Parts: sequence; structure tokens; C-alpha cells
Amino acid sequence: IHPSFLGSRPQACPMTVSQLQGTGPLDQDGERDLGLRPGRGSGGSAGFGCGVEGRAAGGERSEFRPPHQPGGASQAEKATSGRRPGGARWPAPRPGAGWRAYPRRGPELGRRLSGRTEREQTSLWAMGAGSHRASSWPPSLLLLLVLGLAGAGPQVDEVDGYKKTEEDGHANTVEHLATATFHRCAKDAWRLPGTYIVVLMEDTHRLQTEHTAHILQARAASQGYLTEILHVFHGLFPGFLVKMSGDLLHLALRLPHVKYIEEDATVFAQSVPWNLERIIPAWNQAAEPQPSFRSSLFSLQASSYTGGGGRVTVYLLDTSIQSGHREIEGRVTVTDFENVPEEDGPCLHRPVNKCDSHGTHVAGVVSGRDAGVAQGASLRSLRVLNCQGKGTVSGTLRGLEFIWRSQLAQPSGRGVVLLPLVGGFSRALNAACQRLARTGAVLVAAAGNFWDDACLYSPASAPEVSVDVGAAQHGGKAGVLVAVCPRVVITVGATNVQDQPVTLGVLGTNFGRCVDLFAPGDDIIGASSDCSTCFTSQSGTSQAAAHVAGIVTMMLTAEPELTLTELRHRLIHFSAKNVINEAWFPEDQRVLTPNLVATLPPSTHGAGGQLLCRTVWSARSAAALAHCAADEELLGCSSFSRRGRWLGERMESRGDKRVCLAHSAFGGEDVFAIARCCLLPQASCSVHTAPPAGTGTETHVRCHQQGHVLTGCSSHWEVEDLGIPRQPGPRPQPDRCVGHEEASVHASCCHAPGLECRVREHGLTGPAEKVAVACEEGWTLTSCGTLPGALHTLGAYAVDNTCVVRTQDISAGHWSHEGAIAAIAICCRSRPHRGPTDSPLRTVPGEASSLGCCGPRS
Repeated sequence: IHPSFLGSRPQACPMTVSQLQGTGPLDQDGERDLGLRPGRGSGGSAGFGCGVEGRAAGGERSEFRPPHQPGGASQAEKATSGRRPGGARWPAPRPGAGWRAYPRRGPELGRRLSGRTEREQTSLWAMGAGSHRASSWPPSLLLLLVLGLAGAGPQVDEVDGYKKTEEDGHANTVEHLATATFHRCAKDAWRLPGTYIVVLMEDTHRLQTEHTAHILQARAASQGYLTEILHVFHGLFPGFLVKMSGDLLHLALRLPHVKYIEEDATVFAQSVPWNLERIIPAWNQAAEPQPSFRSSLFSLQASSYTGGGGRVTVYLLDTSIQSGHREIEGRVTVTDFENVPEEDGPCLHRPVNKCDSHGTHVAGVVSGRDAGVAQGASLRSLRVLNCQGKGTVSGTLRGLEFIWRSQLAQPSGRGVVLLPLVGGFSRALNAACQRLARTGAVLVAAAGNFWDDACLYSPASAPEVSVDVGAAQHGGKAGVLVAVCPRVVITVGATNVQDQPVTLGVLGTNFGRCVDLFAPGDDIIGASSDCSTCFTSQSGTSQAAAHVAGIVTMMLTAEPELTLTELRHRLIHFSAKNVINEAWFPEDQRVLTPNLVATLPPSTHGAGGQLLCRTVWSARSAAALAHCAADEELLGCSSFSRRGRWLGERMESRGDKRVCLAHSAFGGEDVFAIARCCLLPQASCSVHTAPPAGTGTETHVRCHQQGHVLTGCSSHWEVEDLGIPRQPGPRPQPDRCVGHEEASVHASCCHAPGLECRVREHGLTGPAEKVAVACEEGWTLTSCGTLPGALHTLGAYAVDNTCVVRTQDISAGHWSHEGAIAAIAICCRSRPHRGPTDSPLRTVPGEASSLGCCGPRS
């Protein structure tokens, strides 16, 4: 220890063994205060104070750090290592001393006494005996410290019942190469530095998790840092929550089994009787001329959503709840789970009912007697938001783990998890939602009230976009493939009484491809926490999500066997379509945002086998990938680029699943892959590919297996555009996909009971913003494309049951005479029985001659 840090009269610090073991109080910087910081000794000289942080001249703090540490002293530090921050030189260290002092801002104390064990170092550090005057300490105090230290420190090698792996065997002696990654919230104001979620590999078992946490504590202690393990995750995912200095991140990322580390962050409540009337579908209102919304809802619940025998529990992660309110009395179980952060600002007395406001209102929207959707539904309340409506990612994770254990304990019932909260994008939170969904739970989340892309927030974006390096191949070169994983959360935006997006001052509902549908979320009447019979109105995507959670609860009550995919498809299929004015959304988000407002679907007992499809957009990228859920079939694949520079798309098989890939041209990053994902029971599907045929010969491919039907076509250019205009490909022929001579062609072929398909086409020869063609009533759009090689196109995509081809903004004077644009739709249906004379694939006279591939001009 440098002599200048020892006063002329060493002070005895009233330390406890618990403080030495890392259980003492935390200081304002999130560090454990051992009472060993450089403090003021007598006579104004620096010495070891007791919990008093010392500052040398110039206001600098001092940090001990060994020069051998990775990222050790900089040249500037070395140049000033012999000087006090104020300019005066430190007294020269004694020869052989193992400590070096580097002045630096920050509360950290460093590290090692050369040639000594960790306990010897800690003893000398605590006693201040590294340089002189060790004999000044009373012998009784020295004995007490030695006996205390004998049992102190983490015992990383003595975990009961744990058998170390080869990787663990070197954990304490060899630093691993940092393959883990660090993530934190993109919103600076929402970050919670000092608390970190350490996520381990999925196959890490419980003892390995605890062992890894012990290793982190031991390594941190050996470098003079204190850590606190706040929680260990065993069920939902392997990992732990740790309070530590950010300086230890480089060390933690090198621990065995670590997959990634995420900084904790804040999450927020999202709340800012037309609503019940709006979700009653037109098919039910037509049966009763001019009914009241209440009588319609009662009639709907009584006739369609009772008698199914399903036991459904709604888990609400929110503020506390006034369970005695007449709207929800007897229907809410307040669990003992509570994990909320301290409130910001001064601690003011706040009436209890103010802390219950958001949770009580949301619970009333779900199951209230008078203003609820699923009236009488059973709720379980978990408190993860404080009285200010704020929570943390880590607290939400612990709440989801609580639900995960509850679901495993009661496997016979179905669970609906309502998440009326939003934080910044969190990989850990999205992954936890995905894991919880595997238990059969249905997760419904608020899209957020920030008038922004919902994909930037969690849990609205769950699961996250994944990046697969080297998986995308084009021209013999590996690329970075950006894929959208199958979504496990139903994300809900908010609309008002005019079916337009909710605006809240300068903010409003979030939007984009991560939103599944919208629901009423403006001026919603519900239970108020002011009294047990009071009502109030609130607005936001929390209220919208509560509506959908109520609808899902009713559907599961009637049909408990419904999967998440079936629920999502029915919500989409029976929603009100094209009622939102797209001009409300930013221009670049209009094609990505679904124009759907939720309504109550009819009871669907006996409706199995109906062909339902939805559109899945990838993230925008140079190489994009979209795929369907495990119980869906990919029947069609298209692509879209706002700049019109892309190479098309292709379908390919990966294991037992098929994916849709798209590539941008000329190194751009402006292409979307668009998958058409369908529920097709008992289907057997495959992809057939034909390489470019060469000059003067069309490229075509057809289904080879007996009984297989063509459900989709795609086309991919193998050579980028060199500036020479390409002629559109030849007109397709029946039952085959036809492409340009320079493009590969891919056909989706499926066999399923009663499956039949046909083609519809609509074309233009002059300039137009877009061309569209829709499937007829009773038929479902499975593929959307345009003529291969057509000029002026930006791509094709499906909007509900309509195929849309967008064109470039070109005036009539610059429109090429070869620029014919055609939208080509493949429409299919699944019929229980088909006569022997029915053809599984046919064209509509005068509308289409065959199946055209999606063929952009690159």
C-alpha cells in the first residue's frame, strides 16, 4: 500500500464479517461499502477512514489498479502515476511494494498484492499493513480479523452435489474468450446501470448456474469489487440478476456458460362504452336489429362462449389492484408476488388507491361485471409496477418466472398473460416470453404509446429479430441473414371511436410489422380505484391489450384446445378490415402496419379444416428471411423494396420447415421478405426449384408428385442488373411457375385433403401507383406476385385476401412501352369432399392463364 495513503495514526474501522463478505450496505454508486475507502486521516493526511470517501486535491478520487490488468493504465495514467491530482508528487513507493496507485475518478479500489494469496491480500488491505505500522494495531483486533477472514469469501469450488465440467475446471484459472454479448436499452433515460441480467446457455443446469454466479463474485472480490446476486433464474431460463460495477462486464462476459448479459431497464404502464360495442362483430348485430351493446354482448357470451368447459386464468402484470371493487370483486386473486423499484423523486405520502389506478382499470376491462369483455373471468394479479407506473425488466422477468411455475403446477388449465406495459427492446424479456409460450400460455402485450415502431420495444416485439451470419448465400458469398422468428406475443395497438389510431398529444399508439391488430384504446370506461363503485376513463394500448386478452379468454373458454397460432389466425380472420385511415401512419410504415381492428369471433366448434392465412414481414435488410410458426405452412413467398433494387425472392427447405428469402441488389439494405403462412391441417408440402434456363429459353417448374397442388411461386435473379433493360418473361402456362431466362424459379407444392387452387390476374399497361387483384369469397390468398422481369415494380405483397403490386413513381412520359404490370394471385380453398371430376388446379376464364412468378427487375 502506498505510504501516502496511511496516516500517521492508523484508524481502527468497525468492520463486520458480513461487510467483508459482501453483504454490507450499498453506496450511492452501487458499490459495496466496506469502510475501507481512502479517507481523511488525522492531521489532514490521507488514511483509511471508516466509510468516508476521501478526495485528494483537485477533487479526484483515487483508484488502485495493477498495470497487468487487461485495459490497464493508459500512457496518460502512467505519466501521472507519481503525481497527486493537484500537481504535487506522491511520495515514492517502498521497494517491493505490490500496489500501484493511479489517480482516476470513480469509487473503485484496486487490486493485488504481488506474491500473496487472496486472503492475505484482503487481510493486509483491511489492516493497512502493506507498508508500515502493522504493529500499531491491537493484537485482539488482528486476531478477530484473521478469524473472520478465515470463513469469508465465496467458496466457488464447494457447491454441494456439483460435479465440475471440463469447462468449469479451468474457470478459476483460465479466462475464456469473450463470446458472449452485452445489450442495453436504446433509450438512455430508461437504463438502470449497476444491475445486470446474466443469461446462460439453455442447457445450463441449476448447479452450473449457481457455480457461475459464485465464480463472478470470487473474481470480482479478488479485484477489489463487491457484487450482490439479487436473484437466480432456474425455471424460465438459466441465469441470474446481479448488482455490480459496470467495470466488471468484461470479466462477466468471459465466464463459462454465459450467452449474453443485458443491463436492466425500466418498463412503463401504457395507459393514457363505445369500446364494447365496437368489438361486437357485425354478424352478431345483424341477428338482432338495433340491439344495445350490452344486450349484444350478453347474447354473444351466452350463445357462443359458454359450455366449453375450459378453465382459463388471466395473469395480469401491473400495479396493485383494488380487489374489492364491485366490478371485479370475487374474481381477482392478489398473489404474493411483488417486485417494484423505488419511486423517483422525494418520498411523498400517496393514497393507496392511487397506486391501484392502472391495474384496477385494466382488470375491469378484462373481466368487469358491467364494463368488461370476458365478464366473470378469473384473474391473478402480480405487482411489477410501482405507484408511478414504473417497473423494471428484471422485475417483469421474475414475474414471468412466477407464472411459468404456476403453469407447470396446473397443466390442466390454460393461461392468458396480459402485459400492459412497455420498455425498450430487451432480448432477455423477449426470450422469456418465448419460453413461457411453450407451456401453452397465450401472451397479449400492449404495443406502446410512443407513436413509434413497435419492434423497438419489449415485450411488444417478442420474439426478437435474429441474425444468422453466413446463412444467406448469393453469388458464392456468405452474407448476414436477418430473420423474423415466429411471434409468440399477440401485440395490440389502440384505436378510437372513429376506428383511427389513438393519439395522445404528440404521442400515440405504436405501429409497424410487430403489431398484430388494433383494438379500442381511447376514452375507455372502467373500474376506478377511487372507491369500490367508482368508474373512470383511461386511454392507451394497455386498454387495447386488455380487450384482446378478454376476447382470447372467451375463445379459450369455449375451445380450450386452441393453439396460439389458431387463436392468432382467427383474431385476424374475423377482425374488421381496412377501416383505419393509413394516412395516420408514417409513410414507410403503412404497408407494414396491419389494417385490422379486433372483434369477437363466432364460436368455431366444428370449423376445423378452414384455410386461414396471414402475412409475415421480415425486418428490412440486405438479406432478409421470413418463416412461419411450427404449426403453419409456408405457401407463398414474395419481396418488396422501396427503391426497386432487389434480386427477388426464393423459397427453400431447411430441415422440416420452409423459409422465404429475399436479397437486395448492389449492396443495399432495403428489401423485405414476405411469407404467406397458412393453417393447412394434414398437409404435405415441398419446394421445387429450376435454375436459370439461359438465353432464349424460359425457366419453368411444376409440381411432380401426384395429387400435389401449386400454392405459390417465386423468382430470384442470379445476376444483378447491368443497366440493360430486361424483357418481361413469357406468359405463364397452367399448373407451372414460369420465370425469366436469367432467374431461378421456385414452386411451392402441397397435398392436403380437399385442397384446390386457382389463379386470378389483373394487369395495367400505363402508369399507376399500384395494381391489385383479390380472391373471391370463400377462397384464400396463398401467393402474390407479378410478371417475371416486369419493369417499374417495387415488389408484391398480400394485404388480407388481396395481392398488391407496387410500382415506381414514374410519369407517363417516362413509362416504358414494355412496362406492363400485372398482379397475379393464387387463391386456394380446402373443401371436405371433392368430386372425381374436379380439378385441383384451375384458372378463372378471362382472368389468368396460369401462375406467374414474382419476378422483379433488379
